[in-house]
Amino acid sequence: MGFYLRKSISVGPLRFNLSKSGIGISAGVRGLRFGVGPRGNYVHLGRGGLYYRATIPGSSSAPARPRLPPASHPDPQIPPGTHAPLEEIESADIAQIVGSSSRELLSELNQKQKTIRLWPIVAVVSVIALGVAVYSAWPNWSLSVISLTAIAGTFVAHSRDVLAKTIVLFYNFDPDMENAYGQLHSCAERLADCAAAWHIEAAGKVYDRKYHAGASNLVRRKSTFIRKAEPPYVKTNIETIAVGVGRQTLHFFPERVLVYDRNGVGAVDYKELRVNVAVTKFIESESVPEDAQVVGKTWKYVNKSGAPDRRFKDNKELPVCLYEEISLTSQSGLHEVLQVSRCGVGENFAEAIAMLGKKLPNETSSAAFAAGHLG
Repeated sequence: MGFYLRKSISVGPLRFNLSKSGIGISAGVRGLRFGVGPRGNYVHLGRGGLYYRATIPGSSSAPARPRLPPASHPDPQIPPGTHAPLEEIESADIAQIVGSSSRELLSELNQKQKTIRLWPIVAVVSVIALGVAVYSAWPNWSLSVISLTAIAGTFVAHSRDVLAKTIVLFYNFDPDMENAYGQLHSCAERLADCAAAWHIEAAGKVYDRKYHAGASNLVRRKSTFIRKAEPPYVKTNIETIAVGVGRQTLHFFPERVLVYDRNGVGAVDYKELRVNVAVTKFIESESVPEDAQVVGKTWKYVNKSGAPDRRFKDNKELPVCLYEEISLTSQSGLHEVLQVSRCGVGENFAEAIAMLGKKLPNETSSAAFAAGHLG
C-alpha cells in the first residue's frame, strides 16, 4: 500500500496542477488545453515532443469470508434465554461526528453530497423523446438528430454533475509529516494483508455457556475490507485508506478520518481519535484463516468440565483462535470495532495514528498546501 504524491488531478474536463507557485487549472483535449494558473491564464499546445506555452493576459489567480450465523437466531436445540440480547456496536448519527477543525470542509462535502445529479434526468427525458419519435414514425434524419442531441446532452450533464459535486484537495508535506503519513499506509498495508478481517456489529453476554461452546460473550460480525480508495466525489493528489465498518466507511486522510454513509459525511481529527488494541480468544465456527494462531479447542456444546455434551448429536469440535480486536472511538460519537486474524499488526496501526495526531497543530493541518473547491 505505497504512498505517493501526484502533481495533477483530473475532474471531468478540468485538470488541476500543483506547482511551487500554487494551483493551476486547465481544460481541453489532448494536444490543446486552456488554463489558468498562479502566474496568469495560459494556453498549452503541442504533441510528440514539441510544445508551446503562452500566457494570456488576465488576473492571477478481500475475498469474502463466510459469516457467522446471527446469534439472535438460536439453534432449534438451544432453549431461549441462554444469552443476553446482542447490543449493536455502531457510531452516532453522522451529523454528530464532527471534528473541531473539520466543520468548513464537512459543510461543503455534505452540501455537494445533496446536489441533485442532472444526467439521469437528461438521459430519461432523451429516451422518452426518442421513443415518441420512433412511435410517431418520424424520418430517419430527425431520429439521428435526437440521438446525437441526447448523447451530447447526457455527456454535458454528466460533466456538470462531476464539477458540481466534486471537491479537489491538494496536499504537500514536510519530511516529518510525509514520513508519518507513509507510516500509516505501511501499517494499513499489514492490516490489509491479514487473511481475514471483520467488522463487529453487535455483542452480548452469555448466560448459559454450555449452549455456546463455553464462550462468555457472543458477537455478530461481517467480513470487511481495508484498501486504498478515494471517497465519492473527492479528488486528491494522495492515496487514502478506506476501511469498511458496516453501514459506514472510514477514509484516512493526512489530518483526519472522514466518515461516510448514505446520509452524509462526518469527520474525526486524529487528536480526538482513540485506538485501542486487544488480543482475544475466539471460538471459530467457520474455516480458520491461514494466518490465525490456534491456541486450543472446544465443543459446540460443552459441560461445565469442558467435555463435550453427549446429549447433542451434532456436537462438533471447534478451534479456539487468537485474534486481534481494534476499537476506534471518539468523543464525538465514533464507535467501531474491527477484528483481524493476525496478531501483532494493530498496535503499529494505533501508534501511527497517535504519531499523526502529534504532528498536527490544534486547529488546522500543516500538511495541506492548498485546497481547490469546485462549485
